Amino acid sequence: MSYRELATRPVLVWCAVTAAGRMPVAMAPLALVFLVRERPGGYSLGAALAAAYVIGEIVAAPVLGMRVNAERARPQLVTGLTVGAVGFAGLGLAPGAHPLVLAALAIVAGAAPAAVAGGLRALLTSMVPERAVTQAMSMETMLTFGVWAAAPALAAGLALGAAPAVPLLLMAVLMGLSAAGMRLLPAGWAAGPPEDGVSPRRALLRAWPVYVLGAAGLSLLALAELILPALLEQRGIALGWAGPLLAGFSIGSAAGAFVYGLRAHWPGPLLVQSVVLVLAVTTGVALVALLPWATAIGAVLVVAGLLQAPAALSRNLALRRLLPPSALAAGYSVMYAAVGAGYAASGALAGGLLKVVAPSTAILCGVALTVLLTAVGALGERRLTRRTEESEESEESEVLQEADAPVVVERKVRR
Repeated sequence: MSYRELATRPVLVWCAVTAAGRMPVAMAPLALVFLVRERPGGYSLGAALAAAYVIGEIVAAPVLGMRVNAERARPQLVTGLTVGAVGFAGLGLAPGAHPLVLAALAIVAGAAPAAVAGGLRALLTSMVPERAVTQAMSMETMLTFGVWAAAPALAAGLALGAAPAVPLLLMAVLMGLSAAGMRLLPAGWAAGPPEDGVSPRRALLRAWPVYVLGAAGLSLLALAELILPALLEQRGIALGWAGPLLAGFSIGSAAGAFVYGLRAHWPGPLLVQSVVLVLAVTTGVALVALLPWATAIGAVLVVAGLLQAPAALSRNLALRRLLPPSALAAGYSVMYAAVGAGYAASGALAGGLLKVVAPSTAILCGVALTVLLTAVGALGERRLTRRTEESEESEESEVLQEADAPVVVERKVRR
């Protein structure tokens, strides 16, 4: 199936609803910094508010995701978007409030819609034929990278050109429009029959290796984004290169998502694809720490981005195969929290090391953490896949035995 066949009215409506809902999420950290930067200790307060927002997302995503009713998901998703819009509106209307009040509003704005991304992804894959799932997820990834590429410029431009509160008010409006647009989409997706003896919660916990490997992939993005300016200073390269270099990484990721979606199936199991891609991106990030030229760093970042998006896509496809339909939204939400935690952990490690080691060394330490996470996730998923295959073979054997039983009885009767 080609991308052209995804251009249906329901999918286009989904794209509009998703873009409106994700733009505020992408704008939030930088918008919160600009909101309070003119207050005493503004940058520190802004960083604390951004951290509160992200913590709200990470904590709430798995909790709310597990409560999503697959067949009637729309009311829950609309409620999350609406409450998130109220949180952003509160921040925009009361920028001079006490820091604790602002932190509480930031947590609400981050936590309330935390399950929406997972729910919308599950809804998208239910709207397209099974053969088009890879293309649909690739399209979602391209849309996400487009939103994340535009969000910082939009937040900074409005805060500096209009007023610091304007980005927050726009974010509230966009999230409200996303909530209203949800009514044009299906109410939910088919839950399917539950697995015998396996609760949705247990199915989610069983898939932990997928989350670990997903976190490993995004931890590399933290190294590229957060340590690059310090690395450029170490190399004597102008800081103005940071923006174009990171833009190259994003463009490469969008291109990688497009290429991955050109085929419904790529050679090799999804686990092998993920490990190879993550290790290739890891090698690229390690080269960034070692190369002394801006052009070489830029070329490596483009290639790393080209491979990073397919690595993330293969994780979501693996999760879809391991989880029952009723647990998909929760699984995607847990993945959202896991990759956010991986990003935060890698960034915190590298940021802490910057105080005692050179930026290049900090990046290499982060690369070592990524390799460790990849090994743990790969070993765990290999065992999980093996157990799943053995269980399926056992079930098939039982079915064949039951099918042969009447024949045996009939033969005995004839004798």
